[in-house]
Amino acid sequence: MKFERITALVFLLFVFGLPANAHTKSETQSIWRIQGPTIHVSFTVPDIEARRLSKDNTIPDNAIVAAYLGDHVSVLHGETACPRDNVRPVSASPSFKRFELDFHCPDANGISLSSSAFFELVPTHVTYAQIIPEDGRFISQLFTDQQRTLDLSSASGVSELQDASFFEYILLGMDHIFTGYDHQAFILALILLSGRVRDIIFVVTGFTLGHSISLSLAVTGALRPHAEFIDAVIALTIAMVAAENMAHASHRERSFALAIAGILGFFVVAHFFGLDRMPLPLLIGIGIFAVCYMMLSRHIKDAARLRLVVTLVFGTIHGFSFANSLIEMRLPAGRVAELLIGFNMGVELGQLSVVAVILTIVALLAKVKLTLPRPLVVDVASAALVGLGFFWFLTKGYTA
Repeated sequence: MKFERITALVFLLFVFGLPANAHTKSETQSIWRIQGPTIHVSFTVPDIEARRLSKDNTIPDNAIVAAYLGDHVSVLHGETACPRDNVRPVSASPSFKRFELDFHCPDANGISLSSSAFFELVPTHVTYAQIIPEDGRFISQLFTDQQRTLDLSSASGVSELQDASFFEYILLGMDHIFTGYDHQAFILALILLSGRVRDIIFVVTGFTLGHSISLSLAVTGALRPHAEFIDAVIALTIAMVAAENMAHASHRERSFALAIAGILGFFVVAHFFGLDRMPLPLLIGIGIFAVCYMMLSRHIKDAARLRLVVTLVFGTIHGFSFANSLIEMRLPAGRVAELLIGFNMGVELGQLSVVAVILTIVALLAKVKLTLPRPLVVDVASAALVGLGFFWFLTKGYTA
């Protein structure tokens, strides 16, 4: 059976029926180091969040952000706010601002951590809190509009995943695929691109390796990119894979590479006029990768091997999105490794289930001779996915 003879009805109804299921749009990062009665806080604010503090949507200076954090970040001793030093800006990565605060409480008992920053501006905002007690443990928590204060004595909290079985961890991973329409759209684009079962094995293997690596890095706190940018890049991976399918079918890889370069180049130019909020290095990096990938695919006889590497990269991006969902549920103390294994297995089973359902539908339609030629099916469905990917790229990366 040839995969290019997939019915238009299945794919187009699937594509146009997908809602823009975005993940968290607004977030900040914080690190709380506990040293007896003294709390050292490092608070990182992306420029896109800092803009919310400005009436004209420009990036405010450090004094404005520092004053805002001073009013919204605190440490409580019982019901009393602990004295703090001045909020001081420190060096940060491009497109981010970072500030440090020191709080001095009377003693180490009855301490609570509090942050109300940005909730009045974006009710769905979250602040990732990495709490490091004196014993060196690493505790991941979230400040949300509903949970603005964390009691230090129980900061590790009781995760809803703590008492879950290994089988429930697997189901959690499967559920994330079944409810993650952006991930389903990416799988759909890969199926359209793959002409043989071997090709699907290559891309699924690469995707699995990629998301396993990044999920582990993000959940353990070793690396945690901004969720808004991850969502936007995931959307772009959908558009890129679908565009490759169209380019490969028409043998016009160079034209598609130039088109992608032109689109992303527009955003680069817009960046200098303050019309976007995507970091310039990220835009340039994505553009270079996309053009090189498109041009390279035309010179490789067995493109499936190239896709193993590419889907590993794409899988890494999707893995950070998986991690955001897990962290929001709080990590179960002492069961992180078990959670990662079970969740990854669930994600893989979910992916294979989606593939199996689509191929079964295709086989049934082929049996009753309801399939259509490639120009009307795969190319049209790929074009729809390109449009959907860029739509999500805009709505997830450039809207609040």
